[in-house]
Amino acid sequence: MTPLPDGLDVLEVGRVARAHGVRGELLLAFSTDLVAERTTPGAVLYIDGASFVVESARPHKQHQLVWLAGVRSREQADALRGKAIFAERLDDPDIVFVHDVIGRRLVDQHGIDHGPIVAVIDNPASDLMELENRRLVPFAFLVRLEGETVLVDVPLGLLED
Repeated sequence: MTPLPDGLDVLEVGRVARAHGVRGELLLAFSTDLVAERTTPGAVLYIDGASFVVESARPHKQHQLVWLAGVRSREQADALRGKAIFAERLDDPDIVFVHDVIGRRLVDQHGIDHGPIVAVIDNPASDLMELENRRLVPFAFLVRLEGETVLVDVPLGLLED
């Protein structure tokens, strides 16, 4: 484990749920859809101000069982319990991340500004962008990000009073 480099641009991607077994394996709960990218051997995760290299990972129910370099005992694993997991941003122009839409203004296909997006709600069919006026717009209607706006193409009536 090495200290977190200054100025590193990281995002929170999950939490350490608990230790698993007595040799340092961890049960990790990810809050990202990009679990495979975060658990590939060689990937780097940042926990409690230190960096850890993923040695191996396998699915376990809704979580991942992960071996991290430098964590070799139950005590070391227990010390990480409940800690947030961070990882570097992934550069993929085809993916829109939650942090990319929060705070931007939602504009429909007619050019009508419906106000700022204040939250994104996890939903099985499509994540929902929550507007300041509490209206919900499925991510599936997102067309593109443009400057400080999120452009959407919504069905007639979805955003009307």
